[in-house]
Formats: sequence, C-alpha cells, structure tokens
Amino acid sequence: MKRTIFGIKQCDTVRRALKDLQQAGIEHRFHDFRVDGLDRSTVRAWVDALGLDTVLNRRGTTWRQVSDQLPDNADDDALIDLIVAHPTLVKRPVFDRGDQYRIGYPAKSAEATLNWLAAAG
Repeated sequence: MKRTIFGIKQCDTVRRALKDLQQAGIEHRFHDFRVDGLDRSTVRAWVDALGLDTVLNRRGTTWRQVSDQLPDNADDDALIDLIVAHPTLVKRPVFDRGDQYRIGYPAKSAEATLNWLAAAG
C-alpha cells in the first residue's frame, strides 16, 4: 500500500519524518502543500476523521495573517475553505495510510507512527 505524507519541504518536522521513513524503508509519496496544493475533499476527510482542532494550526504565522478574514461565527466549511486557500494552515506532517490519518510527528511518538505506517502493508 502506498502511503502519502503531506507537508511542506521547508518544515523541520516534515524533513525529519521523511528521513525516518526512508531509513525505515517505508514506501511513501510526499505531497508538498505549496507545490501540489490541497483539495477540499482531502481536507474534509481529515477534519471528519480527526476534528478541525487537530487539523488547523491556529498558532502559526499563516493563521495570524488570515484569521481576520473570517467572521466570528465561521463554521467548519468556512475554515476548510480557508485551509484550501492557505494550505500551510494545516498542522504537519499529515500521514495518510489510505484508510486512516495521523497529524504531527513528535519525537516521543515517532517510533509508534512509523510502526503504524508500516502496519498498513
């Protein structure tokens, strides 16, 4: 099974995850938000599976730059549209093993994430 890792190549955490995947021999495809963009159905799948608060990075520079574009009562659909327009609003990396997703790659759970990806086939 092909696994997809979503992120941006400039992100240190994404680079560390990609390096670990390569060293572990886990086949994967890298999808760079900035180069390849994001479509609404992909973001919707992440939000449905993990919740908006897990997907949306409200602590980053991009959020501070664009959050004033939203009305105070913005719903999930409005926030998903904002993420599609500004993909760097997604916490990274996003691991997609075809049937499930994980977001983030903290050092303390890196081995568990690698095992989870490897178990996908």
